[in-house]
Amino acid sequence: MPKVEFWQGNTAVAMGAIAAGCRFFGGYPITPSSEIAEIMAAELPKVGGKFIQMEDEIASIASVIGASIAGLKAMTATSGPGFSLKQENIGFAYMTEVPVVVINVMRGGPSTGLPTKVSQQDVMQARWGTHGDHETIALAPASVQECYELTIEAFNLSERFRQPVILLSDEVVGHMREKIVIPEKESYHIVDRKRPKEDPEKFVPYKPDPKDDIPPMASFGDGYRWHVTGLTHNQWGFPTNDPDIAEEKILRLMRKVRRFKGEIVEYDTYEVEDAEILVVAYGSVSRTALSAVREARSRGMRVGFFRPITLWPFPDDELRGLLGGVKSVLVPELNCGQMILEVERVVGGKARVFGKGLVNGELFRPSEIFDFIKEVA
Repeated sequence: MPKVEFWQGNTAVAMGAIAAGCRFFGGYPITPSSEIAEIMAAELPKVGGKFIQMEDEIASIASVIGASIAGLKAMTATSGPGFSLKQENIGFAYMTEVPVVVINVMRGGPSTGLPTKVSQQDVMQARWGTHGDHETIALAPASVQECYELTIEAFNLSERFRQPVILLSDEVVGHMREKIVIPEKESYHIVDRKRPKEDPEKFVPYKPDPKDDIPPMASFGDGYRWHVTGLTHNQWGFPTNDPDIAEEKILRLMRKVRRFKGEIVEYDTYEVEDAEILVVAYGSVSRTALSAVREARSRGMRVGFFRPITLWPFPDDELRGLLGGVKSVLVPELNCGQMILEVERVVGGKARVFGKGLVNGELFRPSEIFDFIKEVA
């Protein structure tokens, strides 16, 4: 039978990672994500995994990349300032196509900001934090149950697409406690990276599979040799300035995700069929937003709710398909207006778009979002 627990969100992330097959964690403690490292330190050795606390965030993401190259599913966890420090090596993982999972339990910024308070100020950093062109996959849980399930999904996506995947939690989701149903192991799907099937002498490390644009990945130490560099490289992994090869490399990094966007994107809706006002919210804000939408519905107001679970790639087609009778779109978020930019792009003038930001370290109350709905109605 499925097991029922009363867990903190950060606990669910750690246990979801282990269930997904994570066997290496490299990290550096930072509020409000530190519980993830603490639990991984205690639980990974029980399943034959390795935990290491590095000297800083830069070293921690480097260790995770190295562990993945050696064949292990690997993860790190951090918050805003640490996420900033990890960006260069996250870019390295995009270019070298090394699967890693990065947990960012968001807090207020800039700089060290509000260490113990909630925010959603890292949404655009998750998409554009490292330089260069690549496609980002980022998921935003809104419950302890989703912390567990989406961590498993993050590993699956990372292994499938050979790239970093980011779980954008936040302080409220990470620290709240809820009932969680732990599914039986056989009930959820686990993805492992593609391995080469040819002889080591015939192995071309970055030769993509034409079916999905993703090359199989060999592990260091299992007989296959390949060169790893952050420089633009050819199919053998060696640096090149050839313009045709350089362009094809970057286009493939984009294409390998874009062509499967429909299989990546997840979202949730409530009462959208006849909605004239649509509230778009994600993460912890989605909980209070949904409560406000239900209150509005109880008073006869035609209000619907859309929650992007996958923040990147943004579910633009899915949102666009709900705009038929919508006159106004409301976007409450714990920043000065980040995801609203994507919503405005998607809406494209078909409806009015209103944003409401909160950056004082507190979470919206349902009454505040309900008042926001009344102002627009």
